[in-house]
Amino acid sequence: MTLSQTNTLEDDRPTGQALLRGMRCKCPACGAAPMLRAYLTVRDCCPACGEDLSHQRADDGPAYLTMLVTLKTVVPLMVYVMFNYNMNPTLLFALSALLLVAMTLFLLPRFKGMIVAFQWAKRMHGFGDERDH
Repeated sequence: MTLSQTNTLEDDRPTGQALLRGMRCKCPACGAAPMLRAYLTVRDCCPACGEDLSHQRADDGPAYLTMLVTLKTVVPLMVYVMFNYNMNPTLLFALSALLLVAMTLFLLPRFKGMIVAFQWAKRMHGFGDERDH
């Protein structure tokens, strides 16, 4: 494959658009149909465009990203509230735990969609065309 062929292959799948579609949990190819069949189960293929999504290998990536974002957000907020306001520790723990659970439930499928979309855009794990091999 020459350099011009490589640029053409990378340009025909825009990463930014795929990531935005993945964040909305939509198919990275068409953006019309939902990518997830259940809370975290990726469909084998897109019902709208037929794109094969069975190649995805998100594994533990969404969980790590979710933990990174939620803990880096909630823990400093909890420490700030603890030192600047005289809040009952039980109430502080309950509110922090509620915020952690809510953020986790919201972010986990979105990070999974983004990782699958990134793999699709970069032609990783079998998302490339047969002509690539």
